[in-house]
Amino acid sequence: MNKRWYIHTAVVETLVGAEAYGDTFATPVTDTGYLEGSTKLVRDQSGEQVVSSSTWFTDLANAPKYTPDSKVTAGGRTSRVVGVNTFETPTGIEDHVEVYLT
Repeated sequence: MNKRWYIHTAVVETLVGAEAYGDTFATPVTDTGYLEGSTKLVRDQSGEQVVSSSTWFTDLANAPKYTPDSKVTAGGRTSRVVGVNTFETPTGIEDHVEVYLT
């Protein structure tokens, strides 16, 4: 995806673990990308079908930030990551990451 389409910003809180009192997140960081509000059926990390209400497109280098259940605040709402997909061009070159959000 051409980076000139990265016109939105998001705050990402990467899930780092779960404790007795709830989930633990890394320090929030800002990322640039493109937010698309579209509903689609995707598979989560356990293979179950879940509904994604939006997709966040971002640079491939940012993929490690988007672990399942991480928080992403973009477009005025906070969502959780339900799935991540690396997009490849027709020639097999990894191009960008698609992050599916609740």
